[in-house]
Amino acid sequence: MARVTLQSIADQVGVSRMTVSNAFSRPDQLSEGLRERILAVADELGYLGPDPSARSLATGTTGTIGVLWAKELRYSLADEVSARFLGAVADELAPGGLALTLIPAVADGPVIPARDVAMDGAIAFSCDPLLPALDWLRRRDLPLVYVDMDPGPGEVSITIDDRGGARAAAQHLVDIGRRRVALLTSGYGPDPGVVTGPLPADAARHHVIAVRQAGWLDALTAAGIDPLVVNQPSTYGDARRAARLLLAARPRPDAVLCLTDVLAQAVLAEASDAGVAVPEDLAVVGFDDHPLALRTRPTLTTVHQDVDGKGRAAARALLRLVAGHADATLPRPRSRRLPVRLEVRESTTTRAG
Repeated sequence: MARVTLQSIADQVGVSRMTVSNAFSRPDQLSEGLRERILAVADELGYLGPDPSARSLATGTTGTIGVLWAKELRYSLADEVSARFLGAVADELAPGGLALTLIPAVADGPVIPARDVAMDGAIAFSCDPLLPALDWLRRRDLPLVYVDMDPGPGEVSITIDDRGGARAAAQHLVDIGRRRVALLTSGYGPDPGVVTGPLPADAARHHVIAVRQAGWLDALTAAGIDPLVVNQPSTYGDARRAARLLLAARPRPDAVLCLTDVLAQAVLAEASDAGVAVPEDLAVVGFDDHPLALRTRPTLTTVHQDVDGKGRAAARALLRLVAGHADATLPRPRSRRLPVRLEVRESTTTRAG
């Protein structure tokens, strides 16, 4: 059977080869009726469309945007907040017909996605700035948008007001009279436990950990409170052991500020098992306003962030960078810091008499 080409379809429809090409790559150049007729003939002849590799060579673009994840993909995709962010990015890219490629932070073998996968630009999501995969993306001179990361000179970032949100959460505990405050955070090493001293250098580079902790300390230090700090190695892993260590401290904390709502959920579960009443004996505050924050009992006081808005903002900024990569006269997008708000719920609203 003869190979079907654009010219084959053009001859069948009675149009030029360029018109058939536009039906696949520039549909806005054709009337809807003509495009549908061309696609119907292509389908009848068994033509799937122009070869993506050839089209990429011709246009200098791939039609693909990468997202670099800081953690293993199976953990990130199982988390509702991360999944919502990714969904918002995909929704923003969809009208342009752009595909989304997930880039693992660590890759072994001859193929390193950050080095070898064709893409027009990438979003780095809450990564260590010294991550080798991120270095590969920079060395490729790809348009990059940094999310939940500190931007370097001339770089574009989309962040939230982590410090302000954490400060508001800590101040809320101060205002309701809590003085034995604990921080359930991450970055202090591979084992759960009570820790002292500053954040290790690798954790201090992690924007979310460092800035949320700084916000908590803004309010607590001003109130004369020296918090107990408990390390949870993985923000995605089982935090029950860290929660048990927190509750076993003497004197026991009467409040805890958690790096994420997922960690706060572990505290609520462990407190329930230990017979510690929330909020009467222990006030619990999370961060992110994860969907589970309203499913917990009691409902969780937390800092709300607009995850969908963050994903859309990151995608829009990247699309502008990609366009500017081809046309240097286009204006460059600016970094944005999105607002947050404290949501006071049942896990802090009652004070023991």
